[in-house]
Amino acid sequence: MISIRQAIVTTAEGKVASAELQSQFAPRQTELENLQKSIEDLQNRLNAGSRTLSDDERTRLQRQGERQASQLKRKQEEYQEDANAAQQEIVDRLGRKVVEVINRYARENGYGVILDAQSACGVYCAPQLDVTQDIIRLYDQANPVKAGGAATPPGQPRPAATRPATTPPATTAPAKPKPPR
Repeated sequence: MISIRQAIVTTAEGKVASAELQSQFAPRQTELENLQKSIEDLQNRLNAGSRTLSDDERTRLQRQGERQASQLKRKQEEYQEDANAAQQEIVDRLGRKVVEVINRYARENGYGVILDAQSACGVYCAPQLDVTQDIIRLYDQANPVKAGGAATPPGQPRPAATRPATTPPATTAPAKPKPPR
């Protein structure tokens, strides 16, 4: 079994993509936080001046608060949609590469089936059947991240997949029994 989502976010390329995603959306997050603070400040002004504000001023502040609250809601929805779309694009892109590594790993190690723990595990899966760390290691070997954060371009030589002698074979349904190591 494997946790594909864990493998995606734990690879070196996944960590870089996650950091880039956070920095990409940080300004919008700050904008949302500032707008929320502005609404809270406006509400505090209304509460503090409940006896001293004129009816016109109170109405003006309430309307301003309603407009800001509506704007905050819209911006939060847009932010969430954009962040989800960007995250999904990363998961799709890296997921295709992870699946390629899983396929190669399964062929090279004689596995008939490797199941995603999040969708196919059922009630119990033994932890010794988890190949997630093997796949992360092989992915990072096949897709090294340069110092600047970008992955090695396609066409560059990739290291061969090897399995450490100390790691037991892991699968939920081997194609054939493997001799002990």
